[in-house]
Amino acid sequence: MNRQKMNRRRLLEYAAATSLMACGPAIAAPARKKNFVVIYCDDLGYGDIGPDGNTVIPTPNLDRLAREGTVLTDYYAPANLCTPSRAGLLTGRYPINAGQALMLGPTSTTGLPLSNPTIPKALKPAGYVSAMIGKWHLGSTGEFWPPTKNYGYDYYYGIPYSHDMWPLSVFESRAGQPGVTQIKPDPMTLQEEFYSHGEKFIEENADRPFFVNMCLSAPHLPSWVPAAFKGKSEVGDYGDTIVQVDSFVGRLLKKLEALNIDRDTMIIFTSDNGPWYWGSTGPFRARKSQPGYDGGYRVPFIAWLPGVVRAGARTGGLASGIDIFPTLCGLAGAPLPQAGIDGVDMLPMLASGAPSRRKEIFLFMGEDLVGIRTARWKFLENRSYSPNTPSPDRYGYKELYDLQADQSESYNVASRYPDVVDGLAMRFAAAKKVFDPKRTQPEKMEPPIHFLGDTRPIWND
Repeated sequence: MNRQKMNRRRLLEYAAATSLMACGPAIAAPARKKNFVVIYCDDLGYGDIGPDGNTVIPTPNLDRLAREGTVLTDYYAPANLCTPSRAGLLTGRYPINAGQALMLGPTSTTGLPLSNPTIPKALKPAGYVSAMIGKWHLGSTGEFWPPTKNYGYDYYYGIPYSHDMWPLSVFESRAGQPGVTQIKPDPMTLQEEFYSHGEKFIEENADRPFFVNMCLSAPHLPSWVPAAFKGKSEVGDYGDTIVQVDSFVGRLLKKLEALNIDRDTMIIFTSDNGPWYWGSTGPFRARKSQPGYDGGYRVPFIAWLPGVVRAGARTGGLASGIDIFPTLCGLAGAPLPQAGIDGVDMLPMLASGAPSRRKEIFLFMGEDLVGIRTARWKFLENRSYSPNTPSPDRYGYKELYDLQADQSESYNVASRYPDVVDGLAMRFAAAKKVFDPKRTQPEKMEPPIHFLGDTRPIWND
C-alpha cells in the first residue's frame, strides 16, 4: 500500500472513530492528537548512555525511558555531520535530496532550500504548533533565518550553529512577529536555557497538539558543566554534560505527567551523529565525520509513547533519522507532502515489533555516496579521504562487512561473498546515477598515495 493510501486510511479511521463517539454518550470525546518532543543531542555517541551499555555515565532517566519505551539498536543518523543530519531530520529526505549535504558555518550565506517539505509545515494543517529550540545550523542569513520565517515553526529560541562557532548569540523569534531578539549567551547555562524555554512552550500549548524540536548543543565540545553537574560522571566534563542532558529527560517526564499529557506525548531521544574527539561509539568503528563506518552514523535512539510504543523492547530493525518525518505524520493523521519523502513510517516496528519497512540505508560523506547498509551487510566504495586510508581501487578490493557477525567492521569478507559484493555494487552504481546529478560540488578526488608498489613490483622474480 502506498503512502498516500496509508495516510488516507488513517484519516478515514480517525474520522470514523470520532463519528461513532459523537453518536455515543455525551461524555465521549475523540482522543486528542499526539504531541511530539524530539530531543536531538549534538555529537552524542552510541556508547554514551546506559541503555546502550555505558556504565561510567549515570543516565537513570534515559534508563527509565528505555524501560518504558523501545530502543532501536540499528538506527542511523541522516549523516555523520551536523548540518546535513539536521536537514535529513527536518525534511525526511537524504540530505543530498534536500539540497543540504554540506556543512554550514558563521560565514555561510546559504541554507536549507525553502522548496523542501518540513515537519512543522506538514503538521500545521492537522492543528499543530511547533517550536525549534536550541541549535539550528541550517542557515543564518536572508531567507533561511530565523527558523520561524519560512520553515513552519511558530517559536524559536536558540543558537544559529554549534556552540564552538563564533560570534555566538542566542536568538528568540515568533512567527508573524517582526524582528529577532538577540541575547548574550552564558555558556554555563546554555543547555538549561534551551530546556527551560522548551518546557515553557509545552506548558503554554498543553491544550493543543504540539511538536517541539529540542536540539541541545551538548555534549558537543567544548564541555561547559554547571556546578550542579560537575563530577557527576566518572569520565570528566564530557560525561558530566550527558548527566545534565539526562536530567532534562527526567524533568520532561515529570512535566508531562503534571500536565496530564504524558500518555498523549511521544518522546524521541537521539543524536545528530556520532561523537567527535571524546565520547564512545560503543562497539562501532570510526567517529563523527569519518566516512562509511558505523561509529559516525549509528547513534542512540529511544522512542516513548505509553500505550502505543512497546515498553522494554529492543529491536534491530533498520531505521534512519529521515524516517522520523513520516512516523510523526502518521501518528498525527497528517498526509505526507506530495514531494518525495525518502523516509518510511517506523510506527509498526515501534508499536508491535513488526519488521522494519526500510530495506537499505545509503551512507554519504557530504555529497559523496560512500556505502550501503542492508539488514545484514555493509558495502563500502572508495572512501580515500586521507592519505592514511588505503584506496580499494588501488589495492583491487571492495569492502563488505557482515554486521550480524562483525558489528565492529573489523574484517572485510568481500572475497568470501562475491555474489553479495556484485549485487550491492550494482545497487551502489544505480544510486550514484540518481544522487550525483544533485551535487553542488565535484566529487571528492582521491589524494595521491605514494608507496613502493606504485611504480615497481614489491618483489623481483
